[in-house]
Amino acid sequence: MIKDRLAKLRQELVKNEVDAILISQPKNRFYLSRFNGSDGWLLITAKETIIATDFRYVQQVKRQTPDFTLFEIKGKMSEWFPKLFDGLNIRQVGFESGATTFTQYQQINEIITGQKLPLSLKPLENVVENLRSIKEPEEIALIRKAAEIGDRAFNYVTDKMKPGMTEKEIAWALEKHMRENGSRAVPFEIIVGAGQNGALPHAQPSDRPVALHEPIVIDMGADFEGYCSDLTRTVCLGKPDATFIKIYNIVQRAQEAAIDGIQAGMSGIEADSLARNVIKDAGYSNMFGHGLGHGVGLDVHDPAPRLSYLSSDVLANGMVFSIEPGIYLPEWGGVRIEDLAMLVNGKVQLLSNAKKLKF
Repeated sequence: MIKDRLAKLRQELVKNEVDAILISQPKNRFYLSRFNGSDGWLLITAKETIIATDFRYVQQVKRQTPDFTLFEIKGKMSEWFPKLFDGLNIRQVGFESGATTFTQYQQINEIITGQKLPLSLKPLENVVENLRSIKEPEEIALIRKAAEIGDRAFNYVTDKMKPGMTEKEIAWALEKHMRENGSRAVPFEIIVGAGQNGALPHAQPSDRPVALHEPIVIDMGADFEGYCSDLTRTVCLGKPDATFIKIYNIVQRAQEAAIDGIQAGMSGIEADSLARNVIKDAGYSNMFGHGLGHGVGLDVHDPAPRLSYLSSDVLANGMVFSIEPGIYLPEWGGVRIEDLAMLVNGKVQLLSNAKKLKF
């Protein structure tokens, strides 16, 4: 699996006319090497795979990444960086422009210039991320497991929710259940937005108690062996009012239109419009301000694909993404319904299965 990923990356090096690439983004390092330490660099050439890290991670590298050449970082960057390239005959080095800070770029440039190294830097954007957008069967299995953990937690906790519980208490109950059943630290802070708080797409759980008859937006995810899930449901304790039923049904129809209509080969704009048109026709176009979905994998927001009115990404078999339309009314609250999906044989297959309301 790692060999196949490296082979694809080396094809990208040829396309981008570089001799090597420096990988510093943590999830990209893990994807290419299985090393999940917090510090380190990968240097990938046409023939070499080198991992550079310090004393803290030497034994971890030997366990997780035995096929890589270990370069132990010692001293200042100006001392070890030139040695990393000794004997490799590298001239043009790609770097991750989206992950490298300006300070890091300046530092490396100063080393190259000051020590007159025969190296030049070339910014590369989303080279590894684009490889990550097509999930391998082993990755799908891990994402599916993360989705199952989230589904079970949602079903268990919402069955026990009562008026008077705070948003924070509900969020902690969900996190506790997921972590006790296989999830690592949750991939993002769980969202619980009750009443008017639900009109904030990224509401932070507060000490506000939930009440009968109001919408409660719950957005949550699990992390199973490094792979994420993402799930949103909107619930109501007691009998929902007419506004809740109306808004919920519009959002549900929008999601169903996307699930039924999304196909491989579509652009992110086309996929987004399937749901957006339903909400627009119902008169709420200004209340759905975010995109329909995003990639999910090693990150809960993988860079690709994006399903959005701004995205030209092309959907392909093997991609995993969220489908999450929503309507947000500031004086009332919000409704969002999100499922995790993948493309199989050109069509959507859902990976999440938590219970939904039916009217």
